Amino acid sequence: MSGKVTFERLLELSSIGRTKTRNRIIKTASGAFYLEPTGHVGERAHAYYETIAKGGVGLLIVESCGVEYPLGVQHSIQFHLDDDKYIPGYRQLTEAVHKHGCPVFLQLQHAGPWNPTGLMPKRDTRAASALTKSELPGPDFDVPRGLTLAEVKEYVDIWAKAAERAQKAGFDGVEINGGTCHLINTFFSRIWNKRDDEYGCASLENRARFMCDIVRDVKKRLGPDFTVTVLFNVAEYGHEKGTTVEEGVGFARLLQNAGADAIQVRAHAYGNRGGLLQPDRLFYPEPPESLPKDLDWSQKGTGAIVPLAEAVKKVVSIPVFCACRLDPVLGEKLLQEGKLDFVGMTRYLLADPELPNKVAAGRLEDIRPCMGCLYCRSFVLKNEPAECRVNAALGREYEYKTTPAEKKKKVMVVGGGPAGLEAARVAALRGHEVVLFEREHQLGGLVPLTALVNDLELKDLVGLVRYLTLQITKLRVTIRLGKEVNASVIEKFKPDVVILAAGGKPAVVGIPGINERNVIRSSTLHHTLKIYGRLLGPKALEWFTRFWMPIGKRVVIIGGAIQGCELTEFLVKRHRKVTIADTNEVQGEGMTVDNQRRLFRWLNEKGVTMFTRVKYEEITGKGLVITDKEGKRTTLESDTVVLIEPLQPNTELIKSLEGAAPEVYAIGDCREPHLIAEAITDGWKIGHRI
Repeated sequence: MSGKVTFERLLELSSIGRTKTRNRIIKTASGAFYLEPTGHVGERAHAYYETIAKGGVGLLIVESCGVEYPLGVQHSIQFHLDDDKYIPGYRQLTEAVHKHGCPVFLQLQHAGPWNPTGLMPKRDTRAASALTKSELPGPDFDVPRGLTLAEVKEYVDIWAKAAERAQKAGFDGVEINGGTCHLINTFFSRIWNKRDDEYGCASLENRARFMCDIVRDVKKRLGPDFTVTVLFNVAEYGHEKGTTVEEGVGFARLLQNAGADAIQVRAHAYGNRGGLLQPDRLFYPEPPESLPKDLDWSQKGTGAIVPLAEAVKKVVSIPVFCACRLDPVLGEKLLQEGKLDFVGMTRYLLADPELPNKVAAGRLEDIRPCMGCLYCRSFVLKNEPAECRVNAALGREYEYKTTPAEKKKKVMVVGGGPAGLEAARVAALRGHEVVLFEREHQLGGLVPLTALVNDLELKDLVGLVRYLTLQITKLRVTIRLGKEVNASVIEKFKPDVVILAAGGKPAVVGIPGINERNVIRSSTLHHTLKIYGRLLGPKALEWFTRFWMPIGKRVVIIGGAIQGCELTEFLVKRHRKVTIADTNEVQGEGMTVDNQRRLFRWLNEKGVTMFTRVKYEEITGKGLVITDKEGKRTTLESDTVVLIEPLQPNTELIKSLEGAAPEVYAIGDCREPHLIAEAITDGWKIGHRI
């Protein structure tokens, strides 16, 4: 992000309805699922939302909350406000947010037929009309029955009562969610709506009537001071009966006339899990042959649905906004150009809740970069509370407070990967004297190599190392590169604390022929790429590998977890014919749910063969010999066999340095091999512990 932008529009005071906002950044609703087992909103959720409010956001919209439970939610641990008994927990949440000068809305929703995880039990699924299984427009839905006219009227009352509870809990307003494929959208969309009454498809007014009735009833009951905003699909793609932009613009006009105070624009694409909630992810692992029309794809999904907001702004006078991977710089530009009235964000604020305050202070370089990787959503798709790949504090705000250490200590961090960098950052932030030793001549551990393989995330991963390096530099951490640490070095330094973050050790793999000339071990590949990486840099090296690599045209990869799958993607993009073999039943371990789905489909299209539950017999000059799960012995012919060496804890180093200082801790891969997220969490926790 450029430091030359002044952010005049982004940071100015504004309002939605009668709700005043301190800037034009909106934390949009997104499920984090910090719900207590009793169904109440408790300390964990309070601390999470208070942290976002404290970070300076202009308006905070609390995650999608069911107006009915369990029928009205698509996740079992989703917020719901269907009973007065839940009001006290929500009231504590609004009080926590308000004490930081931030207004707060609650998004209200009803799942209708949407079941994106497939984990919700069979239930009395409802929609505008009944559809058979063959009529469903995708895999994310349950077969619904149609609502009777009396039930439609009853649901208007259910929504209004939920809004009344929200007002009693201290919310400044509600957002009515009629987007994606929730219940309300089944009235808007001709895909779902086959009714022939006043809520049917005879006119735009009829299709919009259900949501307009809800808005009018909430406004009538709660008065003009209580703000009501709406969210709906301005356009739907992937189905001949999908809502068109012209129809969506007509809906916007009707909703404004019904009393809506602002509109959040959304689009949906059928046949694609997740629709268009994160348009940027459509580009992983490669852009599809065709992309939904009407949208702006010039920035690989960032800001894709802004043209829909522009179209809506032409016919309404109330504020219009959207969330679409918008960062502060792009947000300011769109505000200046009059394309948006507010800038919606979620993922950037999960990665760094302090983003608004840092923007206001002109500290863009101190904003923790968001990978856009959907690591957070991967938990949601498993009905688990959200975590963040780069922000270990997410969801743990109530457990850990970054306060000055009771006693200042001399801390030695051994290893400059993500675990060591984060440990050094947090320890120094708490007042400790920190020195970081790294045996290589650059920081980041394996992250630069991960960036090389993940071309879509290259910029963000390189940015993560840059961010962590800058933070520890500002905190006066002493950095010593090219320095191997042993007991004698520690003895000379005399630290109070030693944090071992030196990485794991490659495990010994006993496959006959493992030393054949056609075998490349992942550790050898890493070493080679590190040398070229230092000379060229990750971006130039990524470009260079498209023209030359010391790997044959036919490749067999031993190991089908995340490392093997991502290397396969990398090699296929460089015109290699790849086969993956793994002893496990399931491949892709460690990948996010979204990435795994997309990558496996793409690999299949590219002709990659994936063998599971195999036994490795031997490696010959012809390739890898396996016994497959049917017991058949086969040679997977190749020019090169790449062995993804599994990492194991660096027990030798840990044992050799036991007692070398009053406190010795092992973190990251050194303690237990995992991925970037676990490494950063390890470093963050130990930084708070010492």
